Amino acid sequence: QVHLVESGGGLVQAGGSLRLSCVASGRTISSDAMGWFRQAPGKEREFVAAITYYGSATDYADSVKGRFTISRDNAANTVYLHLNSLKPEDTAVYYCAKSEYAIPTMKGNDYNYWGQGTQVTVSS
Repeated sequence: QVHLVESGGGLVQAGGSLRLSCVASGRTISSDAMGWFRQAPGKEREFVAAITYYGSATDYADSVKGRFTISRDNAANTVYLHLNSLKPEDTAVYYCAKSEYAIPTMKGNDYNYWGQGTQVTVSS
């Protein structure tokens, strides 16, 4: 069993930055790809970013490419999402998730553990 806890969300002005953290407990996540997803009010959950088990490769949604960066610290059992150049359309609850696989995918169904989410609100 893996327990994921996100933090770092908040209210920020457009153009600002945030760093989200996801701390895992229960067992190591060093063998698993990790991902971030988000869900805005009235919209479906969407893929944001993912990283391989060792951090050697990453993948991003087109909407965040060049602005967001995913990273991980396996020694700390933690995954990060750096959000830069934030836009009002980035407003959502951001969820951290653990993949069933070592290589990341964009499909939510490939992730078997999820955090409770952290709210990111970007004002214009």
